[in-house]
Parts: sequence; structure tokens; C-alpha cells
Amino acid sequence: MIKKMGYQWQLRQLMAKRQMFQTSDLVPLLAERGVKLSREQVYRLVTQPPQRMSMDTLVALCDILDCTPNDLIKPEVVNLQIRKTAGGDAAPASAPTEARRTVIRRPGQP
Repeated sequence: MIKKMGYQWQLRQLMAKRQMFQTSDLVPLLAERGVKLSREQVYRLVTQPPQRMSMDTLVALCDILDCTPNDLIKPEVVNLQIRKTAGGDAAPASAPTEARRTVIRRPGQP
């Protein structure tokens, strides 16, 4: 079994706890800390888990929200079983199966 890690991004929840409901509220606060992001970039940062983020941005968010990186990022384990196929390739055990057409037969019909 392969141990795969994921995470939950908690920025929106931490903002709400501090009565910050507009993503645009963060733009000037980040700028005060030397982080220049457009409104669109901040919107994506709040609404989608970031794949990459600068340490400057992370530290600025922690300062603004009076939190730690552990408050922003909740790690979680996502287990994915890997099985070997006949060809020797690894394939996820939970791979979706192909849809099959169902045939309904009435009594007396071939």
C-alpha cells in the first residue's frame, strides 16, 4: 500500500472566524506586508487549495490571521491501494470499471 498525503486548505474558514468575508479584504493587508497579489490571485488563493505558495505569502497570511501554518494546512492521509496487473504495471485497485449495458430478459424470452 502506498501512503499518499493530501491536505485541507483552511484559509476561508480562518478568514470567516475573523469576520473577513470578502477575498478582496486580503489584498491591502498582504500589500502592507510586502506581498503584491492581484485580486484574482487572492481569490484563487482563498477559494482553491494552492499547489505552490511562497513562504512570504504564507508568513503574511499567518500574521494577518494570527495563526500558524498548521492552522492553515490540515494534512490528511489518502490511502490508495496499488495492485499489480498481468503486464506487471501498477494500477490503482480502486480504478473505475467500465459501464456494462444491462439486458433485461422477461420470462419466456430467449
